[in-house]
Amino acid sequence: MEPVAEGLWALSEFHEKKGEIGKAVKCLEAICQSPVSFLPIVEVKTRLQVAALLLKHSHNVNHAKSHLERAQILLKSIPSCFELKCRAYSLLSQCYHLVGAISSQKQILNKALDLTVISGDGFSGRLWSCNFSSQLANALIIEGDYDGSISALEQGFTCAVEMCYPELQMFFATSMLHVRVMQWESTSLVEESVIRCNMIWESIDTDKRQKCLGLLFYHELLQLFYLFRICDFKNAGQRITNLDNVMRTDLERMQHIQNLRNELNVLKQSLSRADLHYKERSALSDKRNKLEEQLSEYTGSNSAAKTALEPAYFGNIQRACSDKLELAPPPLDGEWLPKSAVYALVDLIVVVFSRPKGLFKDCQKRIQSGLQTIEEELVHLGIADGVKEVELQHSAIWMAGVYLLLLMQFLENKVAMELTRSEFVEAQEALLQMRNWFVRFPTILQACESTIEMLRGQYAHSLGCYNEAAFHFLEASKMTQSKSMHSMAHIYAAVSYICIGDDKSLAEALDLVGPVVGVMDSFVGVREKACALYTYGFLLMRQQNLQDARLRLASGLQTTHTHLGNLQLVSQYLTVLGNLALALHDTGQAKEILKSALTLSKTLNDIPTQNWVLTNLTALYQQTGEERNEMENIEYQRRKVEDLQQRLAAACSTVHHVELVNKEKFQVQQMSEHDMKRGIGGPSNPVDLDIPESVGVSASNQISRLFDVDIRRLRKQKS
Repeated sequence: MEPVAEGLWALSEFHEKKGEIGKAVKCLEAICQSPVSFLPIVEVKTRLQVAALLLKHSHNVNHAKSHLERAQILLKSIPSCFELKCRAYSLLSQCYHLVGAISSQKQILNKALDLTVISGDGFSGRLWSCNFSSQLANALIIEGDYDGSISALEQGFTCAVEMCYPELQMFFATSMLHVRVMQWESTSLVEESVIRCNMIWESIDTDKRQKCLGLLFYHELLQLFYLFRICDFKNAGQRITNLDNVMRTDLERMQHIQNLRNELNVLKQSLSRADLHYKERSALSDKRNKLEEQLSEYTGSNSAAKTALEPAYFGNIQRACSDKLELAPPPLDGEWLPKSAVYALVDLIVVVFSRPKGLFKDCQKRIQSGLQTIEEELVHLGIADGVKEVELQHSAIWMAGVYLLLLMQFLENKVAMELTRSEFVEAQEALLQMRNWFVRFPTILQACESTIEMLRGQYAHSLGCYNEAAFHFLEASKMTQSKSMHSMAHIYAAVSYICIGDDKSLAEALDLVGPVVGVMDSFVGVREKACALYTYGFLLMRQQNLQDARLRLASGLQTTHTHLGNLQLVSQYLTVLGNLALALHDTGQAKEILKSALTLSKTLNDIPTQNWVLTNLTALYQQTGEERNEMENIEYQRRKVEDLQQRLAAACSTVHHVELVNKEKFQVQQMSEHDMKRGIGGPSNPVDLDIPESVGVSASNQISRLFDVDIRRLRKQKS
C-alpha cells in the first residue's frame, strides 16, 4: 500500500501548490479513512501533514488537534522515529496553545522534553529541546509563572551554550530579558539581563549580527523599553536613530524585491506569447535569468528548505517568507511579532520619544503611517467595519490583539499630542475612535480601559471641566493594578482639584498628591517624582506656602529638565515658578522665567499655557510700570483668548462632547476569563500602563503594555 500512499501524498502536494487546500486535505484523509490499513508510520506522517495544512491554511484548530492526538497514539507503538515524535509534540503543543488548553500544553511539552533527554542526542536533538523549552516558557508566562518561565529559558540557554551557538544563546538571553521587563520585580535583575544580552550580542560577528534581523529588532526594542522605563532618554535617542535607519534600509530592500518581482511577472507574460521571435525570446530569457539571480541574492537561497517545517504562518498563509523576522533556526524559527507590527512599533517608539519634545510634524507622519499599516493588517485578519470581538475566530484573537493594542497606543499618542497643541476637536475624534474600538473589542483591549478613562479626564480638564476630569482620573485609578498608573491618576486628579480652587478641593488635592510625594523615590525612573513635585509645589503655592513651594518646584524642574526633556512640563514648571517669583516681588527673575515659559509654550502651540503666562506677564508689567509692554501683552493675550475660545467652542459643540465628559463609564460586554486568557495571552489583570502627558504633568511612555501581550512570537511559532 506504500505506493498508493506516496501517490496520494504527491497529489496532495500538487493541489496545495495550486492553492486547492480542500482537495489536498481530502487526498491525505483518504489514507487515514481507508478501510485497508497502512503501516502506522505512513498514517502518522499523513496525519502530521494534514494537521500542518489545516494550521497553515485554515482556522480549523480542533480538526488538526484530533489528527495530532491520533498520531500520538500511533507513535507510542513505534520505538524510534525521534524527529516525527518531536514534530508531533510541537504541533500538538501549538494546537493546545491556540485553544487555550495551557495545562494540556504544559503536559505535552514536559513529555517532549523527557523524550529529548532520553533520545535527543546530537545537534538536532538539542534544537528540539530548545524548541520545547521555549514553548514551555511561553505557556508558563500565560499563567503568570515568571519564575517558571525563566527556568525553562535558562534550560534552553544552557543547551545553546553546549551547542556553542551564540545566536541561539542570544535568543534565550533576550527572551529572559523580556520576561524580566514584564515582571520587573527588581531593577537590578533587569539590568543584569540587559548586560548579559549586550555581552552575547557583542560576541557575535558583525556580519552574522546583520543577518539576524529578527534578533536585532527584538534586542534593540527591549533595550529601548528598559531605557524608557528608567528614563534614560539620552541613550535611548541614539538607539532609536540606529533602529529607525535599519528599518528604513530593510523597507528599501523590500521595495526593491517587490520591483524585481513585478518586473519578472511582466517578463513572464511576454515570454508566454506564442508569436515571439527567437532572438527576442532569447534576450527576454537572459534578462529573466538575471532578474531571478538578483531576486535570489536579495531574498536568500534557503527559503525553500524551510517549507518542510510547517506551519510557519498559522492561519495567515498570505504572508511571505520575507515578511518574517526570524529569531532562531528551525524548529525555533518563530517570531516575536510580524514584521509589519515590529515596524509599526518602531514608528510608535519614535512618536513616544519625539512628542514630549514638540516634534509634532514627524509624529503626525509616524502616527498616520502606523495607523494605515495596522488597519490594513486588521482587514487581512477579517476585522472590517462592524466586526466585533465575539465574531473573531479564536485562532485570530492573539494576532488581532497585537495590532489592536498598537492601534490604541497610536491613538493614545494622537490624543495627547492634539491636546498639547490645543487641537481639541482632533483629540476628541481620536478619543472617540479609541472608545469605539474598545466597545467592539472589550476583552482584547481590557488593559486600555483605564487609559481611556485617563484620556477622558485629560480631555475634560483641557476643556475646563475640572470636576468631570477629577472623576475620570479617579475612575482610572480604580481600574489599574499598576502602582505607577494609580499614582499618576491621583496626581492628575489633584491638578484638577487645584484648578477648581476652593478650600474643599484643595484639601482633596492634598489627600491625593501627599501620599504620592511620600513614596515618589520608590518608583522606577523619575516620571512620578517629577509629576508629584510639580503638583505638590503648585498646591503649596495656592496655599501661600511660597518658600516651600519654590524649593519643591525648583527640585522638580531640575529633575524634569535633566531626565525627561518634556517641554510641556518644563514650560508649566516655569510658569508656576514665574508666578511664584512675581508673588515674592522678584520681578527680574519672574520676567526671565515667564519669557522662557512663553517661548516653550509657543513651540508646542499650547494656548492655555500661553494665556496663563501672558496673564502673569500682564501682572508683572503692572508691578514694574511698563505700560507699553502691558498694553502690547494685553492685546496679544486678547487674540490668544479668542483663538482658545473658538477651539473650545468647536469641541463643545459636537454631539460627542457630553458623552466623553459625562461622569459615566462606557458600558461593554466582555468575554469569559478563559477566552480572555486565550485572546490576550495571559492573565487579564497585570498590565503596567504608562500615560502620556497632559494637564501640566509629565508623562511616561506606554510601550510597556506590549510586554504583556505575549512573551514573544511563540504563539505563531511553526513547530
